[in-house]
Amino acid sequence: MLKLTKEKIDEAYDVLKEVVTKTPLQYDLQLSQKYQCNVYLKREDLQKVRSFKLRGAYYAIKQTAPEVLKNGVVCASAGNHAQGVAYTCHEMKVPATIFMPTTTPQQKVSQVKFFGGEQVTVQLIGDTFDASAKAAKEFAQNQQQAFIDPFNDLDIMAGQGTVAVEIFQEARGQFQVDYLFSAIGGGGLISGVAAYTKNQSPNTKVVGVEPLGAQSMQAAFKEGAPVMLEKIEKFVDGAAVKQVGELNYAHATEYVDQLLAVDEGQVCTTILDLYTKQAIVVEPAGALSVSALEQMKEEIKGKNVVCIISGGNNDINRMEEIEERSLIFEGLKHYFVINFPQRPGALREFVTDILGPDDDITRFEYTKKVNRGTGPVILGILLKERQELPNLLKKIATFDPNYIDLSQNPSLYALLV
Repeated sequence: MLKLTKEKIDEAYDVLKEVVTKTPLQYDLQLSQKYQCNVYLKREDLQKVRSFKLRGAYYAIKQTAPEVLKNGVVCASAGNHAQGVAYTCHEMKVPATIFMPTTTPQQKVSQVKFFGGEQVTVQLIGDTFDASAKAAKEFAQNQQQAFIDPFNDLDIMAGQGTVAVEIFQEARGQFQVDYLFSAIGGGGLISGVAAYTKNQSPNTKVVGVEPLGAQSMQAAFKEGAPVMLEKIEKFVDGAAVKQVGELNYAHATEYVDQLLAVDEGQVCTTILDLYTKQAIVVEPAGALSVSALEQMKEEIKGKNVVCIISGGNNDINRMEEIEERSLIFEGLKHYFVINFPQRPGALREFVTDILGPDDDITRFEYTKKVNRGTGPVILGILLKERQELPNLLKKIATFDPNYIDLSQNPSLYALLV
């Protein structure tokens, strides 16, 4: 197996140090107090293209033979790798065709076009990254152009590994890094960062974090090789990959100490907390590392912890959905289908007798049925405290013993909400 060495990563750093931004490693007081440890954030959201992906993309393209580059390059990406390739190709005057899933937030598509300028053509193909990548590889082969892989490539991994070079440069002489948390999508960042970390600081525990609905590295660990997941939750778009790379899997099994999966709702809560309390704008994948601290809060007490904020390309149009997912995860927002009597005063009775004084109705959708005594209502309720839920459910059952809690019926929830 091709293996990533410290020397390779150091070589990448020498190439990149005059190109990329050396992002800060910031001590975070709020998180440190919350988890009773020292939390440092590696702010790759402040990178030139607002993610770490520039590092791997630039180094990989720089390593490509000039005669090959003349014909152009191709890549596939859910957004951040595409921006890195676009920025690099604009700087190096290399033509690029960039394939992106049709589900990519518009903000990321616009940024790719902005960074690439006239050098870049964007193709929106496929509902997932994997479908888009398949189309991109076929295009590259047919056009005899270089395919710049987003993660399963030693040059990409070496470029991403320079994040760890900067972390240990700054930590040296100040503190020992006890834990390092990194997001996992295809595995480019974690494999590069973990390989360098274990060379520099073997006792540092490297923790890889995946979205609960897209645990491709966990599946690979379980099966002993990368496997294709049948379906994934696409919300954490920067890390929603059906299959990790073979090189990435091999390096992760050797250097990564632990894998964690974080509920997408927890990710949303983290995004809102980072924004409201620290004024840090992160995308869902960028919040994964910090989101995982909650699961490890007992273990990391008193330790020095580094979380890589991998990207900040969040589409402001997603904030309503992010807030909704967060409230549902926190147990504060609930949806029900409840049969209401078709008579005047039924809603007033429900508000007075069933809801608590601080509860709020966020949705009320009712269709009156002719010649029926009751009619179904889709009802959204926002609680003041999550502990109030059992009492609320008991009261709703007295109002309608056949009510439906949509949180227990994902298909109905997807259809109605």
